[in-house]
Amino acid sequence: MSAMTSTPTSDSPAHPNVDAVNAVLAAFGSQNRVRLLPDAARTAAQAAEALGVTVGQIANSLVFDADGEPLLVLASGSHRVDTTMVAALVEVSTVHRATPEFVRDVTGQAIGGVAPVGHPVRLRTLVDVALAAYDTVWAAGGIPHAVFPTTYDELLRITGGVAAEVA
Repeated sequence: MSAMTSTPTSDSPAHPNVDAVNAVLAAFGSQNRVRLLPDAARTAAQAAEALGVTVGQIANSLVFDADGEPLLVLASGSHRVDTTMVAALVEVSTVHRATPEFVRDVTGQAIGGVAPVGHPVRLRTLVDVALAAYDTVWAAGGIPHAVFPTTYDELLRITGGVAAEVA
């Protein structure tokens, strides 16, 4: 796709969520850090447009309620998560989108900016195998104005996630 339409700055905003994400990246030896976008990107489409990449390169951090326990699914922005398939995969009876309050309670972050890492506790995580098709994947950085570049393999490593077909 074309070059970035709005270049993220290398300066991370001063925010505890961004600091937490950067701390995890550093702890795992990643050279990547959170970058600030000029405007909020609360959806995969908005993030892809701001970065000048395909929507499939956006790793949506979606929190689900899996029989009362949090489940983080890092899904390609071009996919819609099949909750029935995911429930069978993680061996629970039901998986449904978590409420905004549940998301904030388990991640410390608000919907629209949930990062794959930087939460109070590590969440059970599935990583969409479709993200492996891209050399660079972009994920939220803990707030709606923040993103960071990564790779599929790095996402698996930093989240402790399991590769899965989720759509």
